[in-house]
Amino acid sequence: MYRKILLPIDLTEAEMTDRAIAVAQALAKTFDSEMRVVNVQSLLPISFLDYVPENFNVQVRRGLEKEIAAVAAKIDCAPERVSTTLLFGPVYQKVLAEAEDWGADLIVLCSHRPGMDRFLIGSNATTIVNHAQCSVLVVRGLVS
Repeated sequence: MYRKILLPIDLTEAEMTDRAIAVAQALAKTFDSEMRVVNVQSLLPISFLDYVPENFNVQVRRGLEKEIAAVAAKIDCAPERVSTTLLFGPVYQKVLAEAEDWGADLIVLCSHRPGMDRFLIGSNATTIVNHAQCSVLVVRGLVS
């Protein structure tokens, strides 16, 4: 039923990432799906570029790719069925574009329970759910 499962993760939220991985992994095993682990990072404001080393972007990219690879290595699926990608820009826009470009038929993501701050400014999960062209499964994080 689900051939390709996209798994957006937040590297700063290990517990939520583990919860989303558990759900995506179970589905991938059930349906013999491919999985793509994606992490989206914000762009560095141009005004900061004068204050960082020349090869800052390369160093950051390498570090983040290692972190994503470590997360993907914990997934109990055949390694050839799991891929990773690192993207830069607005989270929901990049996740939606990756889902469409890769041909995902399910996005599994973790989200905090909505609080007043998310009702006022919205959340990435809400936007992904509202605009995705494929199914979206939201795994709830712990109450914060």
